[in-house]
Amino acid sequence: MVDHKMTVEDLLRSPALQLRVLAGEAGLSRSVSWAHVSELADPTPWLLGAEVIMTTGIGLPRSAARQRAYLERLDDAGVSALALSAQLHVPPLHPAFFEAAEERGMPVLEVPLAVPFIAVSQEVAAALQEDASHRLGAQLQVFGALRWLAAEDLDTVTLFKRLERLSGYDVYLCTPQGRPLLPGVPVPALDVLPAEPDAPPTIPGGFALPVPAPGGPAGFLVAFEREGARPAGLAVVQHIATVAALQVAMARHERETLRREGAETLAELLQDVLDPPAARRRLARMGLPLESGSVLLVVRHAPDDALRRAVSELPHLMLRRGDDHYLLGPPGLGPAVAAVPGVSAGMSRPFPPGESLRVAQREAVWAATHAAESGKALVHYGDDTTGRWLPDDPSTLSALVDHVLGEVLAYDEAHDSRLLLSVRTWMERNRHVEDAAAALHVHPNTLAYRLRRFAALSGRDLSSSAAFAEVWLAVRAARQLGLC
Repeated sequence: MVDHKMTVEDLLRSPALQLRVLAGEAGLSRSVSWAHVSELADPTPWLLGAEVIMTTGIGLPRSAARQRAYLERLDDAGVSALALSAQLHVPPLHPAFFEAAEERGMPVLEVPLAVPFIAVSQEVAAALQEDASHRLGAQLQVFGALRWLAAEDLDTVTLFKRLERLSGYDVYLCTPQGRPLLPGVPVPALDVLPAEPDAPPTIPGGFALPVPAPGGPAGFLVAFEREGARPAGLAVVQHIATVAALQVAMARHERETLRREGAETLAELLQDVLDPPAARRRLARMGLPLESGSVLLVVRHAPDDALRRAVSELPHLMLRRGDDHYLLGPPGLGPAVAAVPGVSAGMSRPFPPGESLRVAQREAVWAATHAAESGKALVHYGDDTTGRWLPDDPSTLSALVDHVLGEVLAYDEAHDSRLLLSVRTWMERNRHVEDAAAALHVHPNTLAYRLRRFAALSGRDLSSSAAFAEVWLAVRAARQLGLC
């Protein structure tokens, strides 16, 4: 392919312009997209990159430090060269100005007084006319991206590879935090991202643009000129950002649809209205693995957004009930959920996918309650070495609770007292009265009285190993039934 890109050196070769290099000769190979007159002290907010800035010197600072800063601003904005009119308003140029031009390879040119600036602009426009037709063709083909999506059903990776070939740029996408925005499209280095969505689009070697979305940018598109290619310009990159916005909107819609279907399916599973074969078909369609065990989690004190981000990389179904979130998926959900700050979560034992959730729900609720009370982020139901010996049958558990704790529960309800809670807290803290009293926010003498009152009502002497074991099992059973 013939490269029709114009360079600063091409301008110097024009005999009609009679330009002379004052400094920055190392940058003569820089490409030129336009030539424009500016007398502003800082024209960079209005530039796109690769311009030759021409000035009579009115806006050029007089001090050495400000002259250097002026040239560095232009270079940072991607300006190809600075052209100064000879013998007009250019102030004395300090050595620091020329040193900056040499260090950065930023060409500084002198335009003879007899050569009008319009002559430089016309020379650039004429040289770029053929390249303009190439850019227009690239724009029209990028517009066709929507037709490709509809007619060819392209995946995201193939679509953006095709857009890269047409545009002459290497394309990168990321969220505002620098995470992947679309699957398969690489993430740029964070230091090239603009500080604000409305920042000028030009960056060294390309462009950085926001990807529009309702409520604010979904992320940023960064496009770098590819070596050996003919970059099609900002307009084409803006079209690619629009295509990225459409892809993001489609992906969000698909995720929201799956999320809603997943919540409906989990609600039906919790209500036990799906038979196992139908449940497995639903789970397979939603991407949950069927070859390994599933777990059910009950999560408390978790903001929606933080929880969704934590489990976004794992297959799962999620349902919110009041202040609790229910999650169904592989055991790996547990550590992911536990990483959410301030969370209290309980996880059931693994069970075959598609089976009834009656037992798993009871296990997860119990474990979540234990996590909230103990201050732990995650409690596995199987971690309770005593509870594992208790039967799953609610009627058997109720009989044990009534036999051992019935009088105490009735007393607590009638007098609004906390005897059972006090005994359970004392047992969980290995019978350390001071620790248990502190957790209950009562005086140790108050706790001692409650222990004696419990012993009298239950008829169990807690200093006896046999009585202690019986009471402990009854307390665990009461917790599984949600009674304490």
